[in-house]
Amino acid sequence: MAAETAAFSAFFALLITMVASQTPPTAYTNHTVGGPAGWFFNATNNISTTNYSSWAASQTFNLGDFLIFRTNSNQTVIQTYNLTTFNSCSFDDASDNDTVQYYGGDSNFNKPLVIPVPLTIKGPNYFFSDADDGVQCQRGMAFEIQVNTGLGLPPSLNQPPPPPYATPPDSESSQTPPFTIPETKKNGGFKSVANLRRDLFFFFFFMAMMPLLPSFR
Repeated sequence: MAAETAAFSAFFALLITMVASQTPPTAYTNHTVGGPAGWFFNATNNISTTNYSSWAASQTFNLGDFLIFRTNSNQTVIQTYNLTTFNSCSFDDASDNDTVQYYGGDSNFNKPLVIPVPLTIKGPNYFFSDADDGVQCQRGMAFEIQVNTGLGLPPSLNQPPPPPYATPPDSESSQTPPFTIPETKKNGGFKSVANLRRDLFFFFFFMAMMPLLPSFR
């Protein structure tokens, strides 16, 4: 009986774990890369300050989440969707279509930085630092993550790109559209400005000629 109870308890605990692991996320998450260690390279020991692959394996990443790189200007932050670029540990020959350099180093060393990186594409995402001619990447400053759908992209990250810029026409070449003024309701139409000027011209011309016309009785 005790064995059956223990087996049932173990099965129930496993079932709860499976349900919990499949529970969809209810909010977006900010992941601090490396946890308390941050995104740093130990130049003295010539190795990354923590195992970033192990850190990434302990996290669940979804569209709309952010990676927060707490670092300084001694490191770089490269994001790529290209495995070849990732394995090369270099940004030099990367394509603009699949690789982004969020920070490319600075001549002022040890300057504190906080670099937020949004996760906007589902599937494998690769990150590395190519500082010191790729040595940092080769010595541990590189990791891969798998981005899931989660809640999907929020509206702030899901906007289409703006349309290409179009040069407005010159003011001289632009034409003012013709406008009309209402005529009497009796006619029920509209009269153009040109027609109005013509009618006024004939009216005043007729009034000026009235004294010169012979009177008829």
